[in-house]
Amino acid sequence: MTTVPKDTAKASREIYRGRVVNLVVDTVTLPNGITLDLEVIRHPGAAAVVPLTDSGAVLLIRQYRHAAGGYIYEIPAGKLDPGEDPHRCAARELEEEVGRRASSLEPLVTFFTTPGFTDEVIHVFLATGLAPGIQKLDHDEVLEVVEMSLVEAIARIADGTIKDGKTIIGLQTAYLQRSARNLDSSPPQRQGTTKP
Repeated sequence: MTTVPKDTAKASREIYRGRVVNLVVDTVTLPNGITLDLEVIRHPGAAAVVPLTDSGAVLLIRQYRHAAGGYIYEIPAGKLDPGEDPHRCAARELEEEVGRRASSLEPLVTFFTTPGFTDEVIHVFLATGLAPGIQKLDHDEVLEVVEMSLVEAIARIADGTIKDGKTIIGLQTAYLQRSARNLDSSPPQRQGTTKP
């Protein structure tokens, strides 16, 4: 097994400490021996959820995002509290943002959002067995819940309506997983006979 060489941090200085992120400048020596300063946004990580109803629809949120210049479609998600398990965070965000609880939360995918400048990792879960819960929005959350079929959501990615990265990754992973399960559960095709 090949190991990936890591850089070596020699020093780190904090430039900004915020409510969501911290900005630091790390002096590092790269695997190729070059030493330089790198700006890094430190983030505690997040969990996100693809809520799938029994009928195969997904529950998205249409949320106002200042940085994106208006409303965008997203899957429910939230920042991890210090030491919080991503599974617990996903369950909390599902209920707080969409007003649903899930009998099953299955890990779908974990990914770095933008490894060129941040250490943020998002853990995405598939939520099924949805039941009513209590929606409890934070004061800065302006959103509405939107229901559409998973196939339609994939089409909305293709036509540019859905632009949020975690949402695209979560929806496409859920779609691929369900498609693979459907293929695995379909009866085997009979081999046709060929005539000479």
